[in-house]
Amino acid sequence: MEIIIAGKVLVDPAERDRFVEGHRDIVEQSRKQAGCLDLAITGDPLEPGRVNVFEHWESEDVLERWRAVAPRPSVSIAMSEVQVLKHEIANTRPPFD
Repeated sequence: MEIIIAGKVLVDPAERDRFVEGHRDIVEQSRKQAGCLDLAITGDPLEPGRVNVFEHWESEDVLERWRAVAPRPSVSIAMSEVQVLKHEIANTRPPFD
């Protein structure tokens, strides 16, 4: 079953770009992994301290194997709020059918 991890984290607006850049290697390496369908950690265009998180994996097994060897962020920045959830996908279809 496919997995999506999505949500937002809030950091100090002055640290947001450094937080995103500190996750760049994780994004690059993840996208190269077999079974990673997409992954993005991006600054939000409307909220200065918000970072959007999106991961799409072929399966829980693929995700867990990657997490066991994935690099850690190159920075340590406090998150004031974390609203990220894991979703198991039972059905996928075009959004406007």
